[in-house]
Amino acid sequence: MTYILGGWQTDFADNWARKGWDTATAFAETVGGGLAAVDLEPKDIECGHVGNFAGELFAGQGLLGGFFGMLHADFNGMPTARHEAACASGSVAILAAAAEIEAGRYDLACVVGFEQMRNVSGEQAARNLGAAAWAGQEYLDTPFAWPKAFSDLAGEYEERYGLDYRHLMGISENNFANAKRNPNAQTRKYTFAPENFTEDDETNPVIVGRTRKMDCGQITDGGAVVFLASPQRAAEYAKQRGIALDSIPRIKGWGHRSAPISYAAKVRASAGAEYVFPQVRRAIEDARARAGVSLDQIDAVETHDCFAVTEYMAIDHLGLTAPGESWKAIENGHIALGGKLPINPSGGLIGLGHPVGATGVRMALDAAKQVAGTAGDYQVDGARTVQTLNIGGSATTTVSFVIGV
Repeated sequence: MTYILGGWQTDFADNWARKGWDTATAFAETVGGGLAAVDLEPKDIECGHVGNFAGELFAGQGLLGGFFGMLHADFNGMPTARHEAACASGSVAILAAAAEIEAGRYDLACVVGFEQMRNVSGEQAARNLGAAAWAGQEYLDTPFAWPKAFSDLAGEYEERYGLDYRHLMGISENNFANAKRNPNAQTRKYTFAPENFTEDDETNPVIVGRTRKMDCGQITDGGAVVFLASPQRAAEYAKQRGIALDSIPRIKGWGHRSAPISYAAKVRASAGAEYVFPQVRRAIEDARARAGVSLDQIDAVETHDCFAVTEYMAIDHLGLTAPGESWKAIENGHIALGGKLPINPSGGLIGLGHPVGATGVRMALDAAKQVAGTAGDYQVDGARTVQTLNIGGSATTTVSFVIGV
């Protein structure tokens, strides 16, 4: 079992280039903020893991593990690694760090999720992010690979089950509303009119296909960090600070599945299947099985909503409704704060922001905050167990954690 001692995230509303931050500065701010928040010193950390998707494309910078050693002399010599799985990069970094802890190699790991994305034009950002699609083989007719991919997913739901755009906008409205409560949310000061959440081409313009502006997660600069510990190290930490070990969040279960990189191949393979993305469903079920919990024991979910339809898919794959009936959980308020299963109380990728490599780490951090009762204005009352669902590409890589106390 792996404990989460705590962590920290940057303000996702920040534009790092405008602040004059380079990679080293932003990395130092993220790790330094985390160490202060959890009351640890660099000498305490035994290994470092970085989740990052496209540092080479956005900032011309790879080998991000080397920035630990730039931050403090006590990090010089510490083993580090960088992990890439598109939007699931941060979760894969957590998996790697947790595996090392469970193997007995180390007792305390620092996991950083990190991405700078606002230092280029929107069009260039879209091209960079398209590297997680099948290069030279899919989405060649548009510069916006991911709006097109998830437009296709909306079309798949329409064909299989029927789809009402109002329900997608119900998801976006909910996530923007939740983000108002989050002091780190990119959109916390945004204002909207009711017509923004309609199929009006002026107030909610089409990006490509079925995807409109208000369907989309944000282009974000951001970092998030969590500190993972073995049971022995967590017990020491608790004793030193006079807190109960069972009050420290822990990763109770995990699921990790992959599928072909091609969106069309995934959909062909699921023809006639119960779920559009069977591997997403399997990752969710694997995490619960390893944690020994059922859906009824999950108090909240932090899920991938790179587009509104991604969360629509997540709702039925999580089992909150039957396949194709996600609209029921939206209409009856089940996914809202105070509902049966609050989804994205943080604001999610649509409301809080989506610095790609940081998202999986940020999800785990928010889940840990919820079960520790420290989420502030977006706290889910009585939350003891939270599930995350982090998706890379067109559901090519899926990672889910069950985090609880």
